Amino acid sequence: MAEAQQAREADDAVAEGRSRLRRFGQAVVDRLPQLSVAIVAGLALCASFPPFGWWFTAILAFAALGWLLTRPSTTAAGGFGYGLLFGAAFYVPLLPWISGLVGAVPWLALSLVEALFPALFGLAAVLVRRAPGWPLWFAGLWSAQEWLKSTVPFGGFPWGVVGYSQTRGPALPLAYFGGAPLVSFATVLFGFSAAALTLEVIRWWRSDAAARAAAPPAVVLPGLCISLVLLTAALAWPHVRKSGAGAGDEPPVTVAAVQGNVPRLGLEFNAQRRAVLDNHVRETLRLADDVRAGRAPQPMFVIWPENSSDIDPLANADAGQEISTAAAAIRAPILVGGVLAAPGYSRENPVSNNSVIVWNPDTGPADRHDKQIIQPFGEYLPWRSFFSKLSPYAERAGYFVPGQGDGVVRAAGVPIGVTTCWEVIFDRAAREAVRSGAQVLAVPSNNATFDEAMSEQQLDFARLRAVEHDRYVVVAGTVGISAVISPDGRELARTAFFEPAYLDQQIRLRTALTPATRFGPYVEALLIGIGLAGIASAMLHNGLFVRARNRGRRSTTDNGKGAP
Repeated sequence: MAEAQQAREADDAVAEGRSRLRRFGQAVVDRLPQLSVAIVAGLALCASFPPFGWWFTAILAFAALGWLLTRPSTTAAGGFGYGLLFGAAFYVPLLPWISGLVGAVPWLALSLVEALFPALFGLAAVLVRRAPGWPLWFAGLWSAQEWLKSTVPFGGFPWGVVGYSQTRGPALPLAYFGGAPLVSFATVLFGFSAAALTLEVIRWWRSDAAARAAAPPAVVLPGLCISLVLLTAALAWPHVRKSGAGAGDEPPVTVAAVQGNVPRLGLEFNAQRRAVLDNHVRETLRLADDVRAGRAPQPMFVIWPENSSDIDPLANADAGQEISTAAAAIRAPILVGGVLAAPGYSRENPVSNNSVIVWNPDTGPADRHDKQIIQPFGEYLPWRSFFSKLSPYAERAGYFVPGQGDGVVRAAGVPIGVTTCWEVIFDRAAREAVRSGAQVLAVPSNNATFDEAMSEQQLDFARLRAVEHDRYVVVAGTVGISAVISPDGRELARTAFFEPAYLDQQIRLRTALTPATRFGPYVEALLIGIGLAGIASAMLHNGLFVRARNRGRRSTTDNGKGAP
């Protein structure tokens, strides 16, 4: 009897499972158009970044997402799900370069973790969509989730911030006023407002003649938002264009960036480290020969990439002598990217600094910048004892520790702001350097373990920083893409990917501070505040405060405390 009862219970469980599976399948089929829109919108946002760089597809992506989240049938859970699908469709094709170093599983895991932030946005957006002016509240909520994803976990991951996709579009000048957060806000506000405008016109057109005559379409607010974005960009453009044209009396100087390239894969590790250093010395000597022959101007200083000397030149006399030879030949200080032993270094705990050292031709090493924002799971492993048990790739992470300072080094008397590779993605790094007196920005990078698309994406960060802080930016990569960028975001010179080369370019030293440099964090706080105001507005509009107050009054009355 007991066995029969167990068999019936097992059959019932199987039937219930099949029923749930059928209901789930039917739900997917019923929502297939919405799911498709979420995927296409995520892919459209990805297409706004390199290697495609179609900046306008970001606007289309947010217009489609706005339509999806404002549908009456979309619940809060549905908003979370659509946001998650949108985020996955965006991040998975944006970040495949990560898999080249650590494999497919960490790439997909990171993409799905980052997709949680658009998912949270989707949930919050559904809650505020009934409040008047939803495009504005949506844009503020998107700014809030970009701030959150750039902060947590482990210091955040700003890769994929929408503003960086607009360096080839008309919204780039907005960086002069508010940096990447303002460019992101303006882009998504434009997209959401375009959706609101279109949906309202369609709704009005589909209504009967009497309704159309009685109530014209509510297009004032979304139209005003679009006009405000365009007007602000137009106001910023003259300032940006004037800086890019080199107007003013700032002193011109010549700078050089050396891209030594790396050997083919397969060399033994120590041999490759020495080969990379030799390549940068060789390319610098070629530049020195061209300067002596009159084929290139004499640079005031030279910038080598991150990891151009993974052999510690302060501890290894041979490596130090190689760099001194190059500096003497070019007769200018070289900013050398080196790996130096940090205090407490031991074979069991090989803690290191990822440093940029100013190497003078006469006196050798001088000023230096130790990278302050280091990359989790790459340059160091958070919770090493825990994560090392989950994946064999974990032990590939380095033992780097963050440095201190303001990001400024001096070479030939010029204060240079250094944002080493990963640091350029974070707003605070370049801002601190410029506020501390940097007159030009340098971005030494090492993309040797990644691909050209990743290098192009990182170059867009440098373009935005140039406009944001009104500074020339010199990008030096081991394999590329190296470039010299003017304060209006134009590339004055660039190298190809994966080839030895040097750039020798005249720039101007700048001292003025932009509104973004002065007030950038306050602008971002204001944009986040708009999102929070949207939540408060939705609570008021939906009567949540009133219902809560009424519940409190009824509770007081029931307890007898409110009786007359």
